[in-house]
Amino acid sequence: MKGYMSAKIRMNTEYRNKFYNRIKDVFEKEETQEQQAFMQAREDFNTEQKFTFSIVKEVVERSYPKEDVATLRTFKKKYGKPCDVVAKDKCFYFAHQEDVNDEGEKEETKSHFDFGLYGNLNGSEYSSEDTDHFAHAYFREELKEKGCNPDIIAQQSGKDSNPHKTKHVDMCNKALGKDSSSRYSDNDNGIGLTKDFNAPFYCDVIGTSHCRSRAIACTKDEYQQFEEWRMIKAKVVSTHQTWINSIMKQCDQLKIGLKAYRYLSEGIELASELGIKVDEAELIKTNSTGLTIYNPTNLANMIKGMKNKNQTREDKIKARMEYQKQSVN
Repeated sequence: MKGYMSAKIRMNTEYRNKFYNRIKDVFEKEETQEQQAFMQAREDFNTEQKFTFSIVKEVVERSYPKEDVATLRTFKKKYGKPCDVVAKDKCFYFAHQEDVNDEGEKEETKSHFDFGLYGNLNGSEYSSEDTDHFAHAYFREELKEKGCNPDIIAQQSGKDSNPHKTKHVDMCNKALGKDSSSRYSDNDNGIGLTKDFNAPFYCDVIGTSHCRSRAIACTKDEYQQFEEWRMIKAKVVSTHQTWINSIMKQCDQLKIGLKAYRYLSEGIELASELGIKVDEAELIKTNSTGLTIYNPTNLANMIKGMKNKNQTREDKIKARMEYQKQSVN
Protein backbone atom coordinates (compact mmCIF):
# COMPACT_ATOMS: atom_id res chain seq x y z
CA MET A 1 0.00 0.00 0.00
CA LYS A 2 2.84 2.37 0.86
CA GLY A 3 4.52 1.77 -2.49
CA TYR A 4 1.24 2.50 -4.24
CA MET A 5 0.95 5.78 -2.33
CA SER A 6 4.46 6.93 -3.26
CA ALA A 7 3.83 6.03 -6.92
CA LYS A 8 0.99 8.54 -6.95
CA ILE A 9 2.63 11.29 -4.89
CA ARG A 10 4.35 13.92 -7.01
CA MET A 11 7.85 15.13 -6.22
CA ASN A 12 8.26 18.66 -4.91
CA THR A 13 11.14 20.76 -3.56
CA GLU A 14 10.62 19.56 0.00
CA TYR A 15 10.80 15.88 -0.98
CA ARG A 16 13.81 16.47 -3.22
CA ASN A 17 15.66 18.20 -0.37
CA LYS A 18 14.86 15.35 1.99
CA PHE A 19 16.18 12.76 -0.44
CA TYR A 20 19.25 14.88 -1.20
CA ASN A 21 20.19 15.45 2.44
CA ARG A 22 19.59 11.82 3.40
CA ILE A 23 21.68 10.43 0.53
CA LYS A 24 24.42 13.07 0.86
CA ASP A 25 24.81 12.12 4.53
CA VAL A 26 25.43 8.52 3.46
CA PHE A 27 27.99 9.64 0.84
CA GLU A 28 29.96 11.41 3.57
CA LYS A 29 29.87 8.47 5.98
CA GLU A 30 30.46 5.49 3.71
CA GLU A 31 33.88 3.86 3.53
CA THR A 32 35.12 4.51 0.00
CA GLN A 33 38.67 4.24 -1.27
CA GLU A 34 38.92 8.03 -1.31
CA GLN A 35 37.74 8.29 2.28
CA GLN A 36 40.10 5.54 3.42
CA ALA A 37 43.04 7.21 1.66
CA PHE A 38 42.33 10.38 3.62
CA MET A 39 41.99 8.53 6.92
CA GLN A 40 45.27 6.70 6.24
CA ALA A 41 47.02 9.99 5.37
CA ARG A 42 46.02 11.39 8.78
CA GLU A 43 47.33 8.30 10.55
CA ASP A 44 50.58 8.47 8.59
CA PHE A 45 50.96 12.12 9.50
CA ASN A 46 50.52 11.41 13.22
CA THR A 47 53.28 8.80 13.10
CA GLU A 48 55.57 10.98 11.00
CA GLN A 49 55.01 14.08 13.14
CA LYS A 50 56.21 12.33 16.30
CA PHE A 51 59.16 10.63 14.60
CA THR A 52 60.35 13.75 12.77
CA PHE A 53 60.03 15.95 15.84
CA SER A 54 62.28 13.56 17.76
CA ILE A 55 64.95 14.34 15.14
CA VAL A 56 64.16 18.06 15.35
CA LYS A 57 64.76 17.96 19.09
CA GLU A 58 68.17 16.34 18.60
CA VAL A 59 69.15 18.91 15.97
CA VAL A 60 68.00 21.88 18.05
CA GLU A 61 69.70 20.66 21.23
CA ARG A 62 72.89 20.10 19.25
CA SER A 63 72.92 23.81 18.40
CA TYR A 64 71.49 24.98 21.73
CA PRO A 65 72.71 22.58 24.44
CA LYS A 66 70.52 22.20 27.51
CA GLU A 67 73.38 23.46 29.69
CA ASP A 68 73.57 26.75 27.76
CA VAL A 69 69.80 27.18 27.93
CA ALA A 70 69.88 26.64 31.70
CA THR A 71 72.74 29.14 32.10
CA LEU A 72 70.93 31.83 30.12
CA ARG A 73 67.77 31.32 32.14
CA THR A 74 69.84 31.81 35.29
CA PHE A 75 71.22 35.05 33.83
CA LYS A 76 67.70 36.19 33.01
CA LYS A 77 66.65 35.72 36.62
CA LYS A 78 69.69 37.68 37.74
CA TYR A 79 69.86 40.45 35.11
CA GLY A 80 66.33 40.60 33.77
CA LYS A 81 65.17 41.51 30.28
CA PRO A 82 68.61 42.09 28.65
CA CYS A 83 69.23 38.35 29.05
CA ASP A 84 65.76 37.25 27.93
CA VAL A 85 67.02 35.31 24.92
CA VAL A 86 65.57 31.82 25.49
CA ALA A 87 62.10 30.88 24.36
CA LYS A 88 60.12 27.81 23.44
CA ASP A 89 59.43 27.50 19.73
CA LYS A 90 57.71 25.04 17.42
CA CYS A 91 58.95 26.50 14.14
CA PHE A 92 62.53 26.55 12.95
CA TYR A 93 64.76 27.47 10.04
CA PHE A 94 66.94 24.47 9.21
CA ALA A 95 69.81 24.53 6.75
CA HIS A 96 72.54 22.27 5.42
CA GLN A 97 75.54 22.99 3.19
CA GLU A 98 76.16 19.62 1.60
CA ASP A 99 75.01 20.60 -1.89
CA VAL A 100 77.31 22.22 -4.47
CA ASN A 101 76.53 24.56 -7.34
CA ASP A 102 77.69 24.31 -10.95
CA GLU A 103 81.02 25.83 -10.00
CA GLY A 104 81.67 23.21 -7.33
CA GLU A 105 81.09 25.61 -4.46
CA LYS A 106 79.06 24.64 -1.41
CA GLU A 107 75.68 26.34 -1.17
CA GLU A 108 73.16 26.61 1.61
CA THR A 109 69.82 24.83 1.37
CA LYS A 110 67.40 26.37 3.85
CA SER A 111 63.70 26.32 4.70
CA HIS A 112 61.19 27.08 7.43
CA PHE A 113 59.51 24.16 9.19
CA ASP A 114 56.55 24.68 11.53
CA PHE A 115 55.25 21.79 13.66
CA GLY A 116 52.10 23.56 14.87
CA LEU A 117 48.55 22.79 13.76
CA TYR A 118 48.53 25.84 11.49
CA GLY A 119 52.13 25.37 10.39
CA ASN A 120 52.92 26.04 6.75
CA LEU A 121 53.08 23.41 4.03
CA ASN A 122 55.39 25.36 1.75
CA GLY A 123 58.27 26.74 3.84
CA SER A 124 56.75 30.19 4.38
CA GLU A 125 56.42 31.89 7.76
CA TYR A 126 53.09 33.35 6.71
CA SER A 127 49.68 31.76 6.93
CA SER A 128 47.97 30.50 3.78
CA GLU A 129 44.72 28.76 2.93
CA ASP A 130 46.53 25.41 2.97
CA THR A 131 47.28 25.82 6.68
CA ASP A 132 43.58 26.30 7.41
CA HIS A 133 42.69 23.39 5.13
CA PHE A 134 45.03 21.05 7.00
CA ALA A 135 43.73 22.10 10.42
CA HIS A 136 40.09 21.66 9.38
CA ALA A 137 40.72 18.27 7.75
CA TYR A 138 42.77 17.03 10.69
CA PHE A 139 40.01 17.84 13.20
CA ARG A 140 37.16 17.15 10.78
CA GLU A 141 35.05 15.03 13.12
CA GLU A 142 35.47 17.40 16.06
CA LEU A 143 34.42 20.36 13.90
CA LYS A 144 31.38 18.47 12.60
CA GLU A 145 30.29 17.87 16.19
CA LYS A 146 30.54 21.61 16.83
CA GLY A 147 28.21 22.36 13.90
CA CYS A 148 31.00 23.63 11.62
CA ASN A 149 31.71 22.76 8.00
CA PRO A 150 35.34 21.50 7.90
CA ASP A 151 35.03 20.73 4.17
CA ILE A 152 34.31 24.30 3.10
CA ILE A 153 37.79 25.02 1.67
CA ALA A 154 37.73 21.80 -0.37
CA GLN A 155 34.17 22.49 -1.53
CA GLN A 156 35.13 26.00 -2.63
CA SER A 157 38.40 24.99 -4.30
CA GLY A 158 39.07 27.07 -7.40
CA LYS A 159 36.46 29.67 -6.51
CA ASP A 160 37.08 33.28 -5.56
CA SER A 161 36.82 34.32 -1.93
CA ASN A 162 33.22 34.95 -0.94
CA PRO A 163 31.20 35.70 2.23
CA HIS A 164 29.83 32.13 2.46
CA LYS A 165 33.31 30.61 2.43
CA THR A 166 34.76 33.23 4.79
CA LYS A 167 31.95 32.68 7.29
CA HIS A 168 32.53 28.94 7.52
CA VAL A 169 36.34 29.17 7.54
CA ASP A 170 36.16 31.67 10.40
CA MET A 171 33.73 29.42 12.30
CA CYS A 172 36.11 26.47 11.98
CA ASN A 173 39.14 28.49 13.06
CA LYS A 174 37.28 29.91 16.04
CA ALA A 175 36.12 26.43 17.08
CA LEU A 176 39.72 25.17 16.90
CA GLY A 177 41.01 28.10 18.94
CA LYS A 178 43.19 29.69 16.26
CA ASP A 179 44.67 33.08 17.10
CA SER A 180 43.28 35.15 14.24
CA SER A 181 45.26 38.26 15.21
CA SER A 182 48.55 36.92 13.82
CA ARG A 183 49.49 36.79 10.15
CA TYR A 184 52.24 34.28 10.92
CA SER A 185 51.63 30.54 10.62
CA ASP A 186 53.48 29.93 13.90
CA ASN A 187 51.33 32.09 16.20
CA ASP A 188 51.57 30.78 19.77
CA ASN A 189 48.39 32.27 21.22
CA GLY A 190 46.03 29.51 20.17
CA ILE A 191 43.63 27.94 22.65
CA GLY A 192 41.58 24.77 22.83
CA LEU A 193 42.38 22.11 20.22
CA THR A 194 45.07 24.26 18.61
CA LYS A 195 46.91 24.65 21.91
CA ASP A 196 46.55 20.93 22.71
CA PHE A 197 47.91 19.94 19.31
CA ASN A 198 50.90 22.29 19.54
CA ALA A 199 51.89 21.53 23.13
CA PRO A 200 54.20 18.50 22.55
CA PHE A 201 56.15 20.16 19.74
CA TYR A 202 58.19 22.91 21.38
CA CYS A 203 61.95 23.17 21.85
CA ASP A 204 64.08 25.65 23.79
CA VAL A 205 65.72 27.98 21.28
CA ILE A 206 68.24 30.77 21.87
CA GLY A 207 67.66 34.00 19.96
CA THR A 208 65.64 37.21 19.98
CA SER A 209 64.03 37.49 16.54
CA HIS A 210 60.72 36.12 15.29
CA CYS A 211 60.88 32.35 14.83
CA ARG A 212 64.51 32.59 15.99
CA SER A 213 65.19 33.04 12.29
CA ARG A 214 68.91 32.27 12.39
CA ALA A 215 69.16 28.96 10.54
CA ILE A 216 69.93 25.91 12.65
CA ALA A 217 72.52 23.63 11.06
CA CYS A 218 71.50 20.08 10.21
CA THR A 219 72.74 17.30 7.96
CA LYS A 220 71.37 16.74 4.47
CA ASP A 221 69.74 13.49 5.61
CA GLU A 222 68.02 15.28 8.49
CA TYR A 223 66.87 18.05 6.16
CA GLN A 224 65.44 15.52 3.72
CA GLN A 225 63.51 13.91 6.58
CA PHE A 226 62.02 17.30 7.45
CA GLU A 227 60.96 17.75 3.82
CA GLU A 228 59.44 14.26 3.73
CA TRP A 229 57.44 15.10 6.86
CA ARG A 230 56.12 18.24 5.18
CA MET A 231 55.04 16.25 2.10
CA ILE A 232 53.19 13.77 4.32
CA LYS A 233 51.43 16.67 6.00
CA ALA A 234 50.46 18.06 2.59
CA LYS A 235 49.06 14.65 1.64
CA VAL A 236 46.40 15.06 4.33
CA VAL A 237 45.17 18.10 2.40
CA SER A 238 45.38 16.51 -1.05
CA THR A 239 43.59 13.28 -0.05
CA HIS A 240 40.90 15.26 1.75
CA GLN A 241 40.41 17.34 -1.40
CA THR A 242 40.13 14.21 -3.55
CA TRP A 243 37.58 12.66 -1.20
CA ILE A 244 35.42 15.78 -1.04
CA ASN A 245 35.64 16.13 -4.83
CA SER A 246 34.24 12.60 -5.21
CA ILE A 247 31.35 13.43 -2.85
CA MET A 248 30.60 16.67 -4.70
CA LYS A 249 30.52 14.90 -8.08
CA GLN A 250 28.04 12.38 -6.71
CA CYS A 251 25.93 15.16 -5.21
CA ASP A 252 25.91 17.12 -8.48
CA GLN A 253 24.50 14.11 -10.34
CA LEU A 254 22.09 13.46 -7.50
CA LYS A 255 20.67 16.98 -7.79
CA ILE A 256 20.18 16.65 -11.55
CA GLY A 257 18.52 13.26 -11.19
CA LEU A 258 16.18 14.30 -8.40
CA LYS A 259 15.15 17.34 -10.39
CA ALA A 260 14.09 15.03 -13.23
CA TYR A 261 11.95 12.79 -11.04
CA ARG A 262 8.20 13.36 -11.09
CA TYR A 263 7.07 10.90 -8.42
CA LEU A 264 8.15 10.08 -4.87
CA SER A 265 8.48 6.41 -5.80
CA GLU A 266 11.40 7.24 -8.13
CA GLY A 267 13.34 8.81 -5.27
CA ILE A 268 12.66 5.80 -3.07
CA GLU A 269 13.82 3.46 -5.83
CA LEU A 270 17.03 5.47 -6.25
CA ALA A 271 17.77 5.29 -2.53
CA SER A 272 17.14 1.54 -2.61
CA GLU A 273 19.49 1.09 -5.58
CA LEU A 274 22.16 2.94 -3.60
CA GLY A 275 21.59 0.64 -0.62
CA ILE A 276 19.97 3.37 1.47
CA LYS A 277 16.82 2.70 3.46
CA VAL A 278 14.24 5.47 3.30
CA ASP A 279 11.13 5.51 5.44
CA GLU A 280 8.32 6.40 3.05
CA ALA A 281 5.93 7.38 5.83
CA GLU A 282 8.51 9.69 7.35
CA LEU A 283 9.13 11.34 3.99
CA ILE A 284 5.42 11.99 3.52
CA LYS A 285 5.14 13.49 7.03
CA THR A 286 7.64 15.93 7.51
CA ASN A 287 8.82 18.44 -13.05
CA SER A 288 10.70 17.79 -15.73
CA THR A 289 11.22 15.31 -18.57
CA GLY A 290 12.60 12.20 -16.77
CA LEU A 291 15.44 11.39 -19.13
CA THR A 292 16.37 7.71 -19.46
CA ILE A 293 19.84 8.30 -18.06
CA TYR A 294 18.30 9.44 -14.78
CA ASN A 295 16.05 6.48 -14.14
CA PRO A 296 16.80 5.30 -10.59
CA THR A 297 18.93 2.28 -11.57
CA ASN A 298 21.06 4.17 -14.09
CA LEU A 299 21.56 7.17 -11.81
CA ALA A 300 22.55 4.90 -8.92
CA ASN A 301 25.15 3.19 -11.13
CA MET A 302 26.49 6.54 -12.32
CA ILE A 303 26.85 7.83 -8.76
CA LYS A 304 28.54 4.62 -7.59
CA GLY A 305 31.07 5.05 -10.39
CA MET A 306 32.21 8.41 -9.00
CA LYS A 307 34.05 6.87 -6.06
CA ASN A 308 36.52 4.03 -5.52
CA LYS A 309 38.37 5.31 -8.56
CA ASN A 310 41.23 2.82 -8.53
CA GLN A 311 39.09 0.07 -10.02
CA THR A 312 40.72 -2.47 -12.28
CA ARG A 313 40.31 -2.11 -16.03
CA GLU A 314 38.11 -5.22 -16.04
CA ASP A 315 35.84 -3.72 -13.36
CA LYS A 316 35.41 -0.56 -15.40
CA ILE A 317 34.54 -2.48 -18.58
CA LYS A 318 32.02 -4.63 -16.69
CA ALA A 319 30.38 -1.59 -15.09
CA ARG A 320 30.15 0.18 -18.45
CA MET A 321 28.55 -2.85 -20.14
CA GLU A 322 25.97 -3.16 -17.35
CA TYR A 323 25.20 0.55 -17.62
CA GLN A 324 24.72 0.35 -21.42
CA LYS A 325 22.51 -2.72 -21.07
CA GLN A 326 20.24 -0.97 -18.56
CA SER A 327 20.10 2.17 -20.72
CA VAL A 328 18.79 0.10 -23.64
CA ASN A 329 16.19 -1.56 -21.40
